[in-house]
Amino acid sequence: MDADVYLRMAAQEEHHWWFVGRRQIIAQQLQHLQLAPNATILEVGAGTGGNLALLSRFGKVQALEPDAGARELVARNRGVTVTPGSLPHDVPFAEGSQDLVVALDVLEHIPDDDESLRQLHRLLRPGGQLLLTVPACAQLWSEHDEQHHHQRRYSAGELKQLLQATGFEVTRCSHFNTLLFPLIFCVRMLKRLLGSRAPDDRMPAPWLNRLLLGVLLLEKRLLGLGLNLPFGVSILLVARKEASAK
Repeated sequence: MDADVYLRMAAQEEHHWWFVGRRQIIAQQLQHLQLAPNATILEVGAGTGGNLALLSRFGKVQALEPDAGARELVARNRGVTVTPGSLPHDVPFAEGSQDLVVALDVLEHIPDDDESLRQLHRLLRPGGQLLLTVPACAQLWSEHDEQHHHQRRYSAGELKQLLQATGFEVTRCSHFNTLLFPLIFCVRMLKRLLGSRAPDDRMPAPWLNRLLLGVLLLEKRLLGLGLNLPFGVSILLVARKEASAK
C-alpha cells in the first residue's frame, strides 16, 4: 500500500469503527478456536501492528510485514520488532512451526494468492488453523481498492474453493459488514459516477463512528450465535490443516 495509507492506518486503528469492530469479531472467533495457552501465532501482513496486542492474548505472537515504513511505525509506536518478508516466497519461518496463522485483509493484495495459501499451509503444524479476512463482492470495486493496491475482491464460493484446492479444510466461512452493505454500495456507486477519488477510510465524526461501530458489533452477536451471513462487504474464513497433512 502507499505510505499515506499506512500513516492513516497507524493514526486510526485504535479508534476507527472498522478496525475496532473487526478486532472484536476476530477476538470472538479466536476464543472459539480452543488454542493451547502457549500456541504459536503468526500474523502475516501485520501492517502497523493494530492486531498484535489482541493476538498476544491467545499465544506467542510473531509478525511478518513487507513494508519497511510500516515496520518502523510498529517499532516506534508499539515497541515490537516485526520480521521483514512477504508472501509467497519470502517467509523466513520454519515449516510446521505455527499453530495459527492470521491474515487480515492481506490475501487480496497478493497477485499469486494460490501459492501464498500453499505457503501458509506449509507453515502450519498438522491440525493448525488459518484465520483470514478479505474484501467481498466484485461489484464493490472502487477507488478504495485501487488506492489500497488490491488485486481482487472475493466471493465466498471462490474463496472456499481456493482454500480447498490448496490443502485446507474450511471450518467456517461467513460474510460480515452486512448491515452496512446497502449504504456502502450506494456510496461507492455514487463516487464512481462522480469520478471521486476521495479516500473511504477517513476518520468519521465521533457520533457517526460510534453508530457505525454499534452496527458492526450487532453483527458480532449474530456471528457469535453461529450464524453465517449470506452477503457483506467482507468475508471471514477459518480453515484447518488436516492432522495427517505434511
